[in-house]
Amino acid sequence: MSNNNNVTIAPAHGKLGILIPGMGAVASTFIAGVEAVKQDLGEPIGSLTQLGTIRLGKRTDGRSPKIKDFVPLAPLECLSFGGWDIYEDNAYQAAVKARVLDAPLLEQLKNPLSAIQPMKAVFDQNFVKKINGPNVKSGGSKMELAEALMADIEEFRRRNECNRLVMIWCGSTEVFHKPAAVHQDLAAFEEGLRKNDENIAPSQIYAYAALKLRVPYANGAPNLTTDVPALLQLARQNEVPICGKDFKTGQTYMKTLLAPGFKARMLGVKGWFSTNILGNRDGEVLEDPGSFKTKEETKLSVLEQILQPNLYPQLYGDLYHAVRINYYPPRGDAKEGWDNIDIFGWLGYPMQIKIDFLCRDSILAAPLVLDLVLFLDLAQRAGMKGIQEWLSFYFKGPMTAEGLYPEHDIFIQLMKLKNTLRWMQGEDLITHLGLEYYD
Repeated sequence: MSNNNNVTIAPAHGKLGILIPGMGAVASTFIAGVEAVKQDLGEPIGSLTQLGTIRLGKRTDGRSPKIKDFVPLAPLECLSFGGWDIYEDNAYQAAVKARVLDAPLLEQLKNPLSAIQPMKAVFDQNFVKKINGPNVKSGGSKMELAEALMADIEEFRRRNECNRLVMIWCGSTEVFHKPAAVHQDLAAFEEGLRKNDENIAPSQIYAYAALKLRVPYANGAPNLTTDVPALLQLARQNEVPICGKDFKTGQTYMKTLLAPGFKARMLGVKGWFSTNILGNRDGEVLEDPGSFKTKEETKLSVLEQILQPNLYPQLYGDLYHAVRINYYPPRGDAKEGWDNIDIFGWLGYPMQIKIDFLCRDSILAAPLVLDLVLFLDLAQRAGMKGIQEWLSFYFKGPMTAEGLYPEHDIFIQLMKLKNTLRWMQGEDLITHLGLEYYD
C-alpha cells in the first residue's frame, strides 16, 4: 500500500508474535484482555487502536473513521504471545496470582492462557534487588545470554509460525544507572557483552537480541535500555523502530492532563506533592532505593518539561515537586495515587487541588501495551526506523532525537500521533489553519 507521500506500508498478512520480558501482572492482564475481547467477553476500553477515531479533512467533510479501519493494523485474531520470566508460572497462573482480573473471567480464558509458558529469563540480582526466581538462564557471558535469547526468539517464531515479531518490556524497574563507556557505540557494547561488563543491564541484553534480529522494541519501564548510543546505532543500522520509556498510566497520566491546563490559563503552581501506595510486584521492587531512583527520574521530569519554568519563572520557577512510592501489600494491583497541588491565580491568591486516584495499574497499562505493539508493527511495515517519537503519547519519559526535549503535554502528543497516521496515509495534516479558514 502506498500514498501520495510515497510511504509504502506492507500489508499485515499472517501472524504477529508479541514477545514480552516480564510475564507478571501487566503482561498477563494484557494477554487475558486480548483473549477476552476475541471471545466477546469484554471490550478493549482504553485502547486507541481499537476504539479511537481520526478526523480526516475539513470538519464539514464528516470523515472520522476508526483508526483500526484507517491504517492497516494487525487484527487481534492474528496475535500470538510469548515471553520470559524469572518465575515458572504460565500466563493463567500469573494472572491468578496478580489478582487483577476476576476468577470467573480467568476460568473462561484458562486454556489459551495456560498454554503460554515463560521461557527462562536473563536476570541479574544487581539490577533488581528485591525479587528472585528459579526460571533463569545460567552460565556463559552476557553475549552468550543474548545469543540464547535470539535462539528463543527464532524458536518462538518457528513454533508459532509468525510472520513478524514485536518485543515489549513489561518487566521490573532496574536500578538507576547512567550511560557508561560501554554504551557509547555498538562495537564497545558488543565487546562489553563478551567481557561481561557490569554496566550492561538485562533489559539491554533483551533489546540487543531483538534489534539484532530486526524485531521492534518498546520499553515499558524507566530502565536505561535503548536510549544509549550503542543501541540507537543498532536500531538505525538494522532499520528497526524503537520507543519508550515507562508506561504512562496512573499518577503521571493525571499530571499530563492537569499541568497543560494550568499553563494554558497561565495559573501558577507553587508545589506538587505526590505519593502512592501499591502492593503488586512493581511496588515490592520499588522498595529498593536504586529501582525507585529510576522511577523517580521519569516521574519528576514531566512537570519540568510541560510547565517550562525557564519561560515562566514567575509562575513555575519556584515549584516544589516531590514523589513518593510506598509498598503496601494489602492493596495489590489497586494502587492509590494521592496528589496535593498548591496553585495560585490572579494577584497571587492561593488555591489548592487534591486528587485521590484509586486506579488499577495493570488495567490502565494493558491497552497501552496493545496499542504500542500494533503501532510498532505498523511502523516497521512502513519502513520507519529508530526512535518513534510519535508514540510519546504512551510514556512518562518519551525518547527523542538527540538535542530535542521530550514533549509531555498529552494533547500535543495525541495530535502528533494522529498527524503521523494521516501522513502515513497521504491525508492532510490537521493544523486548525487552512482547512477551515482559507479553503
